[in-house]
Amino acid sequence: MRNLKIMLVDDHPVVRAGLRAVLTEQGGLEVLAEAGDGAAALAQLERLGTLGQRVDVVLMDLQMDGMDGVSATRQIRALGGAPVLILTTYDSDADIRAALDAGAVGYLLKDAPLPEVLAAVEAAAKGEQVLSADIAARFAPEARANSTDVSPRELELLQLLARGKTNKEIAAALFISQSTVKTHLIHIYDKLGVDNRTAAIDRARGNRLIR
Repeated sequence: MRNLKIMLVDDHPVVRAGLRAVLTEQGGLEVLAEAGDGAAALAQLERLGTLGQRVDVVLMDLQMDGMDGVSATRQIRALGGAPVLILTTYDSDADIRAALDAGAVGYLLKDAPLPEVLAAVEAAAKGEQVLSADIAARFAPEARANSTDVSPRELELLQLLARGKTNKEIAAALFISQSTVKTHLIHIYDKLGVDNRTAAIDRARGNRLIR
């Protein structure tokens, strides 16, 4: 493996310490910086840039106190920063889509075997897309054709439903009218084969569409 400089972004110091220990045991990998959330990661990248140092891959957690991984990924990529590889415990379609749409080059779960993580880091450094085997299978064209085909907007709405939001609150959060919310719900119910909000949430969680 060629010499790669890594940034670790996770709000759990123990997780960062474990990742650092594992990665630095591998030849050709150096953990150049760490951060506890997205905002701290952006600040670290800016600091390193002023020192003439460049990170090759950012290993990013998804859900963190402070700025989350999706928001941080979007900003890092907008600034032309290092490729971002998501390493998280969340595997819902909504989380994966949000991360990839934000510009992440890969998405792995924290229980992935070490060789898979190492291969993903090297591929991410080259700008290649990397998905764990399970996620890749779910997002393959044929798998998507056989899925419920819930749209990204409908996934956003489902996540808000799961948080107990009312139609009025969902409309405000998504900047749409309440009538549009009702139309989305009709489509969601039809796609999921249910007839009420509770059943829609249960079915979406069962299908790993949302957390």
